[in-house]
Amino acid sequence: MKDTETKDLSWDAWDELQRPAAEKTDFDAVVDAAITRRGFLGGVVAFGSGAAAMGAGTMLSGTSAEAQTVGRFGFTPIAIATDSTINVPEGYIWQPVAKWGQPLFSDAGELSQQTGIDVASSSRVFGENTDGMEAFVVDGRQVIAVNHEYVNPSVNLPHTGGDVTSAAAVLTLQNMQGVTVMEVAEGPNGWDIVVDSDLNRRITHNTPMTIAGPAAGHALLQTAADPEGRVALGTLNNCGAGKTPWGTYLTCEENFNGYFGATDPTFTLPDDYARYGIGMESRYAYEKYDGRFDVSQNPNEPRRFGYIVEVDPAAPTATPIKHSALGRFKHENAAAVIAPDGRVVVYMGDDERGEFMYKFLSNGVYTPGGPTSALLDDGQLFVAKFNDDMTGAWIALTPEATGMSAAEIAIFTRMAASRVGATTMDRPEWVAVNPVSVEGYCALTNNSRRGVRTNAGGDWTPVGGPNPRAENDYGQIVRWYPAGDDHASADFTWDLYVMAGNPTVHSDAYAGSDNINAGNLFNSPDGMMFDSTGLLWIQTDGDDSNADGFAGMGNNQMLAGDPATGQIERFLTGPAGSEVTGLTWSADRRTMFVGIQHPDAPFPDGAGMLPRSTIIAVKRADNAPVG
Repeated sequence: MKDTETKDLSWDAWDELQRPAAEKTDFDAVVDAAITRRGFLGGVVAFGSGAAAMGAGTMLSGTSAEAQTVGRFGFTPIAIATDSTINVPEGYIWQPVAKWGQPLFSDAGELSQQTGIDVASSSRVFGENTDGMEAFVVDGRQVIAVNHEYVNPSVNLPHTGGDVTSAAAVLTLQNMQGVTVMEVAEGPNGWDIVVDSDLNRRITHNTPMTIAGPAAGHALLQTAADPEGRVALGTLNNCGAGKTPWGTYLTCEENFNGYFGATDPTFTLPDDYARYGIGMESRYAYEKYDGRFDVSQNPNEPRRFGYIVEVDPAAPTATPIKHSALGRFKHENAAAVIAPDGRVVVYMGDDERGEFMYKFLSNGVYTPGGPTSALLDDGQLFVAKFNDDMTGAWIALTPEATGMSAAEIAIFTRMAASRVGATTMDRPEWVAVNPVSVEGYCALTNNSRRGVRTNAGGDWTPVGGPNPRAENDYGQIVRWYPAGDDHASADFTWDLYVMAGNPTVHSDAYAGSDNINAGNLFNSPDGMMFDSTGLLWIQTDGDDSNADGFAGMGNNQMLAGDPATGQIERFLTGPAGSEVTGLTWSADRRTMFVGIQHPDAPFPDGAGMLPRSTIIAVKRADNAPVG
């Protein structure tokens, strides 16, 4: 398939190209053998957390829920929208803060509606497709670190119609991705980028990175340009994010496989490529114009991606660090928390159908003000096993358990997890840890292959446990409670906080859990963040057709959920075509920053203008806290 036919595919569709669908099992038999909405599901969906649990029968109706939102949610829920702008509740306001192509430095050229951003300016402006983000305070200044997941060539290269036909075009696209670190400030006209701040920085596909942890220096990571296997160039497909307790930024490499291809049609792909979806052709023609991405020349290069990268927002010249001890897979985000004994726990999801959830536990103890350089390199990686009796365990990925060396586990983490029998999940997206209760949440966004097909490693994807529906187009959020209220514990119990669905269309499991109603419909939960009060903010990246099984859901959106009651209400709707992704707050909690990725025109600049991914600021009109 040619570049012009692949450049605008979703990443799920790209995966299907690399691994076409096989014959399905009999769907009706799968469903009949698995669940009914009020049979098995009644046992796994729990609306409350801890002592505040409430039964399904006590869930508020749409009308009474709306009447109670002022006390807990602080807003009146809004209806769905199918328009091309942002909608927020009455009493709230929003404004753009940073748009693709907006200068970070005064020497950057302006965005042209005809040609986009010139190559010289492409690493000096705010990047494309904003995603995960975190806010920091550096010497009293507000700083946002934000990911730029991928590009939209038809928008970013308007003069070529999106065709990538030169090394300059490749470099332009490479520079538009990665990470932005930027100082922002609120003035009389609202929030804006502080242009030329000494804290502003762009990290791209060509920024030098230190490789740390068990994989560093291994022969599988060595290349002609880096014979020691310890310095990689760039970070790819940066999706979700995280923040360490010591104030650094964690950016997560997800669909790195789509950037590699081979110019030699006779090249035989290494066996490990299949599990990670690496094929003979990239999405953006990198291999044709940058030999580093040509696997027929550099077969080890893809193995240097798929990691979590640590960036210090307070040190703009510091070299980012790829932490191989946290595993190599399609990282969605990283949720870090301190265990009672001071060790660092990082929860992670591998965002592909039928892949796994992971946990890293440091050997060292975090001490405020103490050394942190080894905390993410020296520790144990675990993978989750969920049991149907609503218990579970974190299985250590050790050489003894997997038959692999520590370096091989770090490089081929998916294979290691398969060897210990981990639970295949419905695309684990963002993980969030409740700041006021010892529990974790993971958005399982959807899985059209559940119950009908194996994952890329040949592991069957049975219906059951936290993945209770075959051909799951709606998604769910799983919640777990660590044993002994200790995130370092190897054991946990679990339930489902919510199962998205459509009760206006279905009367079975696909109607969703009982905290889903006609007033809060959504599908494909993706981004998740807790605010300081313990409310769970849920962002979606799903089907926005507003038709058939998705009727009544409208555009992608952001909702707030109460862990104690299970109540979920819609707070924001994004413009048509967009994903709502990434959320953080100002230091005084009076502003929430929300990411709007790949909107359709005319957002945000109006008719006849290029659409631009944008970070927006949302505030209460009375300037009261919003989280």
